[in-house]
Parts: sequence; structure tokens; C-alpha cells
Amino acid sequence: MSTANVPPASTGLRGQAVGLTEIATVGKAGVGLTYRGYAIEELADHASFEEVAYLLIYGALPVQAELDSFRLRLKQKRQLPEALRKVLELIPADAHPMDVLRTACSFLGSIEPESSFAMQKEVSERLLAVFPSALAYWHHFSRKGEQIATDDDANSLAGHYLTLLHGDAPSEGSRRALDVSLILYAEHEFNASTFACRVCAATLSDFYSCITAGIGTLRGPLHGGANEAAMALVERFKTRKEARAAVLELLAAKQKIMGFGHAVYKHSDPRSAINKAWSQRLSKSAPDGYLFEVSEEIETVMKEEKNLFANADFFSATVYHFLGIPTPHFTPLFVMARTAGWSAHIQEQRANNKLIRPNADYIGPEPRPFVPIEKR
Repeated sequence: MSTANVPPASTGLRGQAVGLTEIATVGKAGVGLTYRGYAIEELADHASFEEVAYLLIYGALPVQAELDSFRLRLKQKRQLPEALRKVLELIPADAHPMDVLRTACSFLGSIEPESSFAMQKEVSERLLAVFPSALAYWHHFSRKGEQIATDDDANSLAGHYLTLLHGDAPSEGSRRALDVSLILYAEHEFNASTFACRVCAATLSDFYSCITAGIGTLRGPLHGGANEAAMALVERFKTRKEARAAVLELLAAKQKIMGFGHAVYKHSDPRSAINKAWSQRLSKSAPDGYLFEVSEEIETVMKEEKNLFANADFFSATVYHFLGIPTPHFTPLFVMARTAGWSAHIQEQRANNKLIRPNADYIGPEPRPFVPIEKR
């Protein structure tokens, strides 16, 4: 076949605008991240995750009465239906926690269906509230056979998850560290999982199907999971010297180091410095706090050798580790945060919908006659 008319290799739509959005800007002029006009740095400094989730889903920052009502609704929606508990108990302990959330979302859509699009905000709140409960319930049951209660006094998603995971309320510093991380992960424009949600929503499918599409897309290691891979690397070393030598060897062998560079940001990921500061702060009271210095050394080597910057995933790995969070839970935490952004995008797609159906450049054989099987 002639290759004269074969187009260049696919770029995965990188750099192509595929829609309009009022929700976020990512990497304008190579830097920056805003949610509905608010800089991520200001949100991380001054807002709670619940305020940010409300901003994304409802379009504006809440006043105090709206925030109080929102928090109360989320607390009331944490409980797991008995049928969902039974399903979670059937999922084996060696399943990936992303599979747990994907299954929980899909099954919940069967027993609490979205009967009309008028329910979409209610469903988004239900999923925000229930994902930490579902993950923690499966985690404890699959390991110890314990059927934990999922109602507690925590007034935040971060506090709720950490309380269920560890059995005790976290310190305010630990709770806030996770709260900030959830803010940083809550939204990121038309990334792969968000675009999957919008493609699903464009067919006028139900909300649960759209979120399930997002979870399935985030499950892939080229989108979610970079912080898990970063943690697997970082925890191999105890000193800066060990880390530097090993990473130089990996680079010489042309091995990919996860957690560096970004598809849109050109100079830095604005979320990384915030995560790094929290990792350093938490390291001071952690028994293996040296992992922060290990991470910092890897960051230095990657800048020196490859001119690559750490993205949001790299230092979030040690933040989560210092909070006592199991590494397989790292990407599910991404889901818990990004459900807010996914919900905003599903609503936006539905509000001005057109079926998303791109074309493809065909590079297969020219037209040819069918050959009967006895003559092939």
C-alpha cells in the first residue's frame, strides 16, 4: 500500500479545541489553573473542598448558609444501601480499588436510578458523599471481614474518609492536607476522563453511566495512577544519594519516570508546589519523613537531566503516604475529588448538547472485491 497520503501519527487530539466550557482554564500561556475564574492557589489557601465542589457543581462560591446546607446533605448521603454493601462484600481483596468504585457507581445507578435530568445535582451529591464510604467499607471487609458503619461526625469529605480508614478522627493538619489535595484534583478541563464523561453525556445517557465512563478512563495508567507509580519509586530509597544514582541509571536505560511533565503545562504545574509544601510539612512528624528529601532529589535530577518539572501527582504520593493512606487508594482519591469536576462537565454538556462524533482519516486498503472462502 502506498504511504504517500498517510497522515502523521495520531496526536491524541493534543492541542485541539473540541468544545466550549465555563468551568476551568488549564495552562493558559503555558501556566496557571483556575476554577470558574478563581486561581487554584487562592482556593487551596482559603477554601475548603466542599466550597470548591459547590462552586463547580452550582456555578458560584456558596454563602455560609448554602455551604452549611451542602455539608449537611453530603453527610446525610454517606450511608450505603444494604444491597450495595452485599455487592462490595463480593469484591475480592486483590481487586484494584478503582474497580470497587466503578462497580459501586454502576450498581448504585441500578438501585437509585436518575429518573430524569432534573435529578442530576442530587446524583452528583450522592456520589460525592458515597464514594469514600464505599471504598472504606470494602477495604475493611475484604481484609478483616469487618462491616463498618459509614456515618460519622466529620464535616468534610477528607475527614470522613480518614476517619473511616483509620477508625479515629484525624488531626486538623492531616485533614486539611487531604482537603487541599482534593481541591487540587477537583477539576482539570478536558482531560481524558472528563472528555469520556462528556462523550457519554452527549448521547443523553444517565449520570451514573457518565461517571462510570470517567472512572474507567482514569483507571488507565497513562491518566490516573502516576502517583502510585511515583510512590513505588520513592519508597525504594532512604537517602538522596541512593535516589540520585538509581534515577540516573533508570534514565540511562530510557525508563520513564512517572509524575513529571504534563500534556498542557509547559513550564510548571501550579499544583505541584502546593503538594510539595504539604509533603514537607507532613514529613516532619512521619517516621519515614526522609522520603520527602528522596522525592526532592528525584525532582532535582529530572530537572537537571530531562528539563522536566514535577506534576501534581509526584508530591501528592508522599502527602498521601504520610497520611497513612494505602498506595492503591491514591487513584480512587482522585475519583473522589474529580467527581465534582466531572459533575460540572456532565451538566454543562447536557445544557447545550450535541452528539460528539468526530471523523477519522482512513489509512486502510483501497476498495477491493470480496473473495469467496473456497478461493482464498
